[in-house]
Amino acid sequence: MIAKIRILLAVLFIAVVTLMFLPLQVLLLKFRLPWQNRLPRQWHRLALWALGVRVTAHGAPSPERPLLIVANHASWLDILALGSIADVTYVAKAEVRDWPVFGLLARLQRSIFIEREQPRKTQVQANDMAERLNEGDIVVLFPEGTTSDGNGLLPIKSSLFAAATAAAAHSPSGTVHVQPVAIAYTRVHGMPMGHYNRPLAAWPGDVELMPHLLGVLKEGALDVEISFGTPVDVTTTTNRKILSAEAEGQIYHMLHKMLRRRPH
Repeated sequence: MIAKIRILLAVLFIAVVTLMFLPLQVLLLKFRLPWQNRLPRQWHRLALWALGVRVTAHGAPSPERPLLIVANHASWLDILALGSIADVTYVAKAEVRDWPVFGLLARLQRSIFIEREQPRKTQVQANDMAERLNEGDIVVLFPEGTTSDGNGLLPIKSSLFAAATAAAAHSPSGTVHVQPVAIAYTRVHGMPMGHYNRPLAAWPGDVELMPHLLGVLKEGALDVEISFGTPVDVTTTTNRKILSAEAEGQIYHMLHKMLRRRPH
């Protein structure tokens, strides 16, 4: 009974906050005001508070621009967690645009929608990302291409790293900064989550969204850690396979360090 009341209160709180923020964000987007990137961060923080998810950051996003963040992807919670730390724009698969509620939220955060099943459009989509990077947006790319079980890193796809070299061609400095980031779900109710309990937070692609969302609401006490790696400077001559290998290595080591860390 207590769990049901908690879920109801959390849902009501997020709904009220969303209805308050939505018309304001629409106006900010319409007139291209600076807070169009900042308001979503406040929404993410409030939503995480209602869900009972605590975020701990190790390091911070690079102050250099243009900045492309590449991160592992284990859950829809990744969006809220990273979005609560920095004013970011996400790269999302095209079908997300039409999802109920989540699609609207993605559009309001100015997400960049791409069609991964259309290789011929890769360069066009990379150019779209490059344009946003050179406008000063922090763009977040999940190069695994799907969500994992949170216990490891899936193979990274190098194709969309082309956005970094495309942006470098028009960057005033001739350089784009690519920062690897690792996201790890480490505790539930203050206790180490462990391999077996990671699905409480992780959302692999074959798991339905609503039951998983209700499961997170029911637990109400998850810890997520985010580690920011060393940015890699990218120019038009950078080999994207070498770049993706460097990013993959950094993400792998940061992720497993957090997963193995024991609470004091």
